[in-house]
Amino acid sequence: MTPENMIWIAMALPLLAMALIFLIGEKAPNVREACTIGVSFALFYVTCRLAQVVFSGGRPMWKLGEMLPGFEIGFAVEPLGMLFALVASGLWILTTIYSIGYMRGHHEKHQTRFYACFAIAIFAALSAAFAANLFTLFVAYELMTISTYPLVAHHGDEKAKQGGRVYLGILLSTSVAFFMLAIAWTWVVAGTLDFTPGGILGQPNVDGKITDFQLSVLLGLFAFGIGKAALMPFHRWLPAAMVAPTPVSALLHAVAVVKVGVFSILKIVVYVFGIDLIRDSRIGEGAGQVMISDWLCYVAGATILLASLVAMTKNNLKARLAYSTISQLAYITLGAALATPDSILGGGMHIAMHAVGKITLFFCAGAIYVGAHKTEISDMRGLGRAMPLTMGAFLLASLSIIGLPPGGGAWSKWFLAVGTVDTGHYWLLAALMVSSLLNIAYLVPIPIRAFMTPPGEAPMKFKEAPLMCVVPLCVTAVGSVVLFFFGNWIYEVLLPITTGSP
Repeated sequence: MTPENMIWIAMALPLLAMALIFLIGEKAPNVREACTIGVSFALFYVTCRLAQVVFSGGRPMWKLGEMLPGFEIGFAVEPLGMLFALVASGLWILTTIYSIGYMRGHHEKHQTRFYACFAIAIFAALSAAFAANLFTLFVAYELMTISTYPLVAHHGDEKAKQGGRVYLGILLSTSVAFFMLAIAWTWVVAGTLDFTPGGILGQPNVDGKITDFQLSVLLGLFAFGIGKAALMPFHRWLPAAMVAPTPVSALLHAVAVVKVGVFSILKIVVYVFGIDLIRDSRIGEGAGQVMISDWLCYVAGATILLASLVAMTKNNLKARLAYSTISQLAYITLGAALATPDSILGGGMHIAMHAVGKITLFFCAGAIYVGAHKTEISDMRGLGRAMPLTMGAFLLASLSIIGLPPGGGAWSKWFLAVGTVDTGHYWLLAALMVSSLLNIAYLVPIPIRAFMTPPGEAPMKFKEAPLMCVVPLCVTAVGSVVLFFFGNWIYEVLLPITTGSP
C-alpha cells in the first residue's frame, strides 16, 4: 500500500461507513454500530501508517482533478495536517463507542441519520487536514458546516431548529462574505492557491503586488471568514449549538468542527502568508510600526479573557464548557498571529492537547446527564460519590485545559507564553496567565463540589453511566495525561512546519 493510496483509502473509509449505516439503518442497530466501530478502527490504522511516512519526511500527494483552471481538488499531507488527522481519526473511535452508550441510554431518535452525518463530518475533517490548496480546504470547510447542521438540529424541536439556524447562518455567511473573498484575492495576487512552504505570498513573484496594509486586511478576511475558529464577535454559533446531543457537542468542540477552524487559520498563516512575511511586514511609521498581525493578537487575547469571564457566569455545564472552548480556541489563533516558531508549535500542539482534554469534559457532561439526569452545576454537589470515575476523569482533563502538569496542555501553553515574550507582547503573557487562573476558577470547583456531600445528607449510591459512556471518558482522561509525556515527540514532528522546508 503506497502512501498515495493510503490518502484516498483514508478518505474513502468514512464514506464507506456512511453507506453501510444508511444501508443497514434501523433494521439491525447492533450491526450498524459494529460496522461504524470497525471502519473507525480501520481508518485509525491507515492514518497511523500514513503518519509513519509523513513524520519520517515523506510528503505524499494525491490529486483528484481540476474543477476550473487553477482550482484543483488535491491532497498533500504535511506534519500539521497529519497530526490533526491522527486526532480526528483516533477520537472518532472513542466518540462512536461513547455515542452508542449515550444514544441508547437516553433513547434518542434518528440514530441512523446521526451516525451517518457523523461519518461525513469525519470525511470533511480529513479532507481539510490533507488539503493541498485553499480551494480544497474551502470545499472541506463548507462540507463540514452542512454535514453537521442535522446533528446540531437533531432533536427537531423549535429550540434545536433555532440553534441550527444560528449555527448555519453565522458559519455560511462568514465563509461566503470573507473566506471566499480572501481566497479570490490570494489567487489574483499570487496566481496560485497551492499551500507552499514559506508561504504563497512570500514568493518573489508576489513582490510589489500587495502592500503591508493590504496583507493585514487579507489576514483579517481569513481570520473572520473562518468562523469555526469562534473569534469574537463571530462566536455565537458555538453556544447556540449546545442544543445538540452531547456526542455532537464532543464532535463540535474536540474531534472536528472547531478544530477545522483553528487548524485552517494556523495552516494559512504558515503556508499562505509564511511566518517570515508576517514577522517582517509592518504597518505604521517610525516608532509606531506594528506587525500586520498585531491587531489579531489583540482580538485573540480579548477573546481568551472575555470568554473565560462569561464561562464563570454559566451554571449549565455544557454552556460553561462552550465558552471555555471559545477561550481555548483563541489560544491557537494567538499562536498563529504571534508568528514565531515557538508560538506556531504551541498552537499546533494545543490542537491535540485541547481536543483530548475537552472531549473528556463533554463526555463527562453527557455521562452525568445520562446517569444522574443533571445539567446544572449547582445540582452536582455530592455527585462524585455516585460517579467517581466520571468526576475523577473531569478533574484530570481540567488540569490539561488549565495548563497544569501532568496535563498535556501545560506544554502547548508554555510555548504560547514563550511566543508572547519573543515578540514583546507582555500584556498578552499576562492575559494567558490570568486566563489560566480563570480556568481554575470555573473548572476545578465542579469536581470539588461533586466530591463534597451536602450537610445532613447521606452520600449518593454508586451509579455511573452505561459502561460504553464511562470507558471512553476514562481513556481520554488518561490520554490527556499521556500527552504530557509525549510533548517532546509532538514538538519534534511539528518542527518542520516552522523551518519553511517541504
